[in-house]
Amino acid sequence: MQGDGINRREFLGKGAAVGLGVLNHPGFSGRVFGANDRLVMGLIGAGGRGRGVMQEFIQQGLPAGSRPPAPGAVEFTAVCDVYEVNLDLGIEMAGGTAKGYRDYRQLLARKDIDAVLIATPEHWHHRQLIDSVAAGKDAYCEKPMSHSIEEGAEMVAAVGKTDRIVQVGMQRRSSPGVIEAKKYLDDGTLGEVNLVRAEWYWNQTLHTRPVMREKLDWERFVGPAPRQPFDPVRFRNWRYFWDFSGGNMTDQGTHLIDVIQWFMGVTEPVAAVNYGAVYKLLPSETPDTFVATFEYPKFTCSWTLCYSSSFEDGWAITFHGHKATMEMCEAGFRIYPEPWKGDHFRRPEPAVEKLPGDLTATGPHVANFLECVRSRKQPNATVEIGHQAVRTLHLANIAGRKQARAVLAEDGVRVKV
Repeated sequence: MQGDGINRREFLGKGAAVGLGVLNHPGFSGRVFGANDRLVMGLIGAGGRGRGVMQEFIQQGLPAGSRPPAPGAVEFTAVCDVYEVNLDLGIEMAGGTAKGYRDYRQLLARKDIDAVLIATPEHWHHRQLIDSVAAGKDAYCEKPMSHSIEEGAEMVAAVGKTDRIVQVGMQRRSSPGVIEAKKYLDDGTLGEVNLVRAEWYWNQTLHTRPVMREKLDWERFVGPAPRQPFDPVRFRNWRYFWDFSGGNMTDQGTHLIDVIQWFMGVTEPVAAVNYGAVYKLLPSETPDTFVATFEYPKFTCSWTLCYSSSFEDGWAITFHGHKATMEMCEAGFRIYPEPWKGDHFRRPEPAVEKLPGDLTATGPHVANFLECVRSRKQPNATVEIGHQAVRTLHLANIAGRKQARAVLAEDGVRVKV
């Protein structure tokens, strides 16, 4: 839990290269698991989301009242975070005996760790995921997978050179309710779909909890981002600053655009336009309100977010088909046949209504990853899928910042504006 004395130049330059050389040593290859083998894991990023997903992992292999862990259980023996407050909370949630680290590479160097959960800010995902698979670890990496299109392509290539199992944390891919909804598009119930709308409405404020500066390694938090002075607002609200995130365009949008591309059988748009601004969450940089439009060969998709109004609170996706329309939200989905028999304030009875609730529950996605770690089959949200989902949102951010139509080149990496 103490600093290891490395400076920024060593960390971002020569030292990082040396670290990768060590992690590529053949001694760090992964092992084969039996059904009852205990999976030893490390947590990289022990903030609220990291601790929450870690708890899902622990619960998957721990029947109620079982102490010590049952056969086949998951145990976290290492936790890494640059903020000692989060580090201590993560160790406590892991059972109190896990070892704490401030440098994730020290965690990866441990031969006893089989897999890692990466839940750091997204500007760290590229380096940490590549280092993790190079160290022979399977990985569950939170979304958005990458901080840029180029980073995503490099991550896909790096994972492809290994036999490691990598799941990206887009949990709708494993949601029984979402999977059931997809069947209605597959069987033609909606007919041809020419318009899809993704929406997210919340009434949010910036986090203002104080930061205990003496417990934070700010330079290590900034990491691959440009050097900058300590700013508690940026630390608490990193999702709203370009150095650390693509904003809510990528953070929330990755979930929704992934479902849309999955359901519609496509992997990338032709082009995107986007307009947005910061109206409420000052001093944020990434827009708290925006409307993005994506061009696909056979349909148009819009993605709208507003963080100053909670009308229709939460997320929703609507597929407008020639035969019927499907609306989906956290509660489930409904299908309304054509022609529409209602108006804006009175909806007709749906032809199909499935409201199981909890469409974004993380448990099934974690279970899918653990099953694949043991079977060595590919998981529901591979790095290829994670890259394809967030690439579309990176394209929209480029369009918004350039104030131009952004076109994805044929190589899937370069962007023309």
